Amino acid sequence: MRWIRHLAAGARVRRLFPRAMLDAIHKAVAAGEHRHRGEVCFAIENALPLRDLARGRCVRQRAHEVFAQLRIWDTHANSGVLIYVLLAERAIEIVADRGIAARVEQGEWQAVCDRMRERFAARDYELGAIEGVTAVSDILAQHFPADGSVRENELSDQPVLL
Repeated sequence: MRWIRHLAAGARVRRLFPRAMLDAIHKAVAAGEHRHRGEVCFAIENALPLRDLARGRCVRQRAHEVFAQLRIWDTHANSGVLIYVLLAERAIEIVADRGIAARVEQGEWQAVCDRMRERFAARDYELGAIEGVTAVSDILAQHFPADGSVRENELSDQPVLL
């Protein structure tokens, strides 16, 4: 059944996340990053690569791989956070760099994923994505508030389509 979901996923990203919605997510990431010292990346993937399906890889493993591929770990303060959406499995994972993971419990991230999943299940992808980005920014603002200094935007705020 898993193979069928992935093979049938097609190009749903563009249908479920049209350009205007991607722009709204981009703006939410940028606005959130003014409130904290973290770097947020929102990535969407239709389906796992076939090699990952054949190996039986789980979504969490793929999220960690994407985290590395996009170099989210390579921020100055180890403050990168990935919001990873896998459409074929209706899965959402949040992966935080070690500087953040040391302070934020996995349960906080899981609550954000659960809320996003509820919105997506109701077919409200834009609200789910924006609420997810805002919730991640809220957590980061609590643990890593902005200090007023000018800082470089180390990761693009534009959502990544894989």
